[in-house]
Amino acid sequence: MGEDAGKRLARKGRITAIVIAATGVFWILAMLIGNGMGLSNRVMALFDLFALAGFILALVMIFQIWRARREREG
Repeated sequence: MGEDAGKRLARKGRITAIVIAATGVFWILAMLIGNGMGLSNRVMALFDLFALAGFILALVMIFQIWRARREREG
């Protein structure tokens, strides 16, 4: 049972890392492409909000992993 829970936590950690990396890449590309195309500030702010939502999601996932490990250890 402990090994299975460890694998689930490791998988969730990898997914969290992918979410963080994908959000960062999306944000950088959105800024580069948006500036290149001359998009309005409203559209650029929308991209910023999408990136912020992705990073908040990652933060929630990290908190869930932390809580699961604390419960597993003690």
